[in-house]
Amino acid sequence: MHSVLLTSITYLPLLGAFVIFLMRGSYEEVARASRWIGLWTSVIVFGLSMILWNRFNPSHLGYQFAYQSVWLSGYGVSYHVGVDGISLFFIILSTLLTLIAVLAAWQMITDRIREYMIAVLLLETALVGLFSALDMVVFYCFYETTLIPSTFLIGIWGGPKRIFASLQFFLFTFTGSLFLLIGILWMWAYTGTTDLPVLMQQNFSPIAQGWLLLGFIVAFGVKLPLFPLHAWLPRTYVEGPAPTTLLVAGVMSKAGAYGLLRFCIFLLPQASHRFSIFIMSLGVVAVIYGAIIAFSQHDVKKTIAYASFSHMGLIAIGLFSFTAEGMSGALMQMISHGIVIAALFLCVAAITYRAKTRSIDDFGGIAKQMPNLALLAMVFIMANIGLPGTGAFVGELLIMIGALKVSFWIAILGGSTMVLGAIYTLIFYRKILFGRVLKPAVVQMRDLSLRELSILVPLALITLWMGIYPISFLSVFNPVVHSFIGSQPMPLLTSSTKPIVVSHVELGDGIPLR
Repeated sequence: MHSVLLTSITYLPLLGAFVIFLMRGSYEEVARASRWIGLWTSVIVFGLSMILWNRFNPSHLGYQFAYQSVWLSGYGVSYHVGVDGISLFFIILSTLLTLIAVLAAWQMITDRIREYMIAVLLLETALVGLFSALDMVVFYCFYETTLIPSTFLIGIWGGPKRIFASLQFFLFTFTGSLFLLIGILWMWAYTGTTDLPVLMQQNFSPIAQGWLLLGFIVAFGVKLPLFPLHAWLPRTYVEGPAPTTLLVAGVMSKAGAYGLLRFCIFLLPQASHRFSIFIMSLGVVAVIYGAIIAFSQHDVKKTIAYASFSHMGLIAIGLFSFTAEGMSGALMQMISHGIVIAALFLCVAAITYRAKTRSIDDFGGIAKQMPNLALLAMVFIMANIGLPGTGAFVGELLIMIGALKVSFWIAILGGSTMVLGAIYTLIFYRKILFGRVLKPAVVQMRDLSLRELSILVPLALITLWMGIYPISFLSVFNPVVHSFIGSQPMPLLTSSTKPIVVSHVELGDGIPLR
C-alpha cells in the first residue's frame, strides 16, 4: 500500500497531463477544462504528499514507501524508488509549488493554456521521480526529463528574450548532465549495478572518488547553481514567467543541492571531505558576489535572481561543512528558500503585472495602494534576510555553527549574507513600496485579489511555522544526517594545514537538535 502511495504521487500528474492532451472542443472550452484538471490534479497530489508525511516514521533510518522491480534484466538496473527523511520534504516542496504555479498561472498565462498545464504536470512528475529515485539510471532519466518541460515553459511563455534564455538554460544543464552520465556508466562498469543503496556500500579508490566527485560537482553545480557555473541563472529567472520561475528557483535549484548531498557527500564521502574547503570557498564567493550584484541591479527580477544565487552559496557551505549542524541547517535553508523565493517572485509579478514595468526606478509609493502586498512582502523580505521567527534564520544559524567548526573566516564571510542581504533587500523594499509615486500607473493599482491572497498567505504562514516550530522539520531529516556523521570516522575539517584528528564523531555532536 505504501509503494502505491508514492507511485500515485509520482504519476498522477502524468495522468492529468494525458487527460488534458486528449481534451477536444473549442479553444475556450479546452482552456477552461485544462485549468481545472491541472488544479484538481495538483491539489490531489499535494494532499497525497501530506499523507506521505503523516505516515512517514522519522525514527526509521532506512528508505520507506520503497518499491523495486527489474527494469533492465541482467544489467543491474532496476526501477527502485523510496523516501527517507531528506527526500520527503523535497517531494512535498515539489507538489506544493506545482499547485502554486497552477494557481498563479490562472491570470498570468493567457495563451496556450492546455500546453502550459501539460508542461507543468510533466515537470511535477519528473521532480517527484528524481527525489524518490534510488537507482542512478532512474534518477538520471527523471533529472534529464525536467529539462524538457522547463525549457518549453521558459521559451514559450517567457519574456522578449525567452528563446535565448531557454536555450542557454538547456545547454548549460544538459552539458553538465553529461558528466553525471559518464560517472554513472563508470560506476556501473566497475560494480555491475546502478542501485544507490548498493553503491553506497562500495569502497571506491581515492583517485576514482576524486574524478567522480569532479564530474558530479559540475553536473549538480550547474543546476544549483554553484559559482562559477551560474551564467544561465539571471537571464532564465528574468525571462521566465513567474509561475515557471518559482518552480525553477524554488524546486529545480534544490535538485542540484539534493544531488550534491546524495551523490557527492553520501556516495563519495572521502573525496567530498577532502575537497570540502574548496567547495565551501566557492560558496563564500557566491554569497558575497551574488549580494553585491543584487545590490547594483535596477530590474526587480534580477535583484531576486541574484539574491537566490547568494543563498545557494550559503547552502553549499552548510552541506560541505561535514557537521550535523551545518548539514541540517543547509537542508532547512533549502526548504525555506524554496518557499521564500517563490513568494518573492510572485510578489514581484503582482507589481510588474499591474505596472507593466520591471525597473525599480519606476516604482514608489506602492504600499499606500497595496497595503496587503506590503505586509506580506515584508514577511518574505525578513525571511530572505534571516530574521528570527522565520525558517531562514534557523537554517542560517545552524549553517554558521557548522561553519565555525571548520573555519572562523568561512563562517564570518559566509555569514555576511545576513548583513549584505539586509542592505540590498531593505533598500529594494523601500524604493518600491515607499517614497513618492513616480509612475502614474501606481495610483491606479489595486491591492491583491482573493486568489493572490490565497496563494501568498499560506506561504507566509509556512515561513513563520518553520521559524517558530522548526523541530517539526528538523526531527525528520536530523536522524539521517546524524547517522551519516556518526558513520564517518574522518578528521574534523579545519582551515589549518594540520587538521585536528577526532577519533570518532558522536551522534548529535554539537548543539542538541532533537
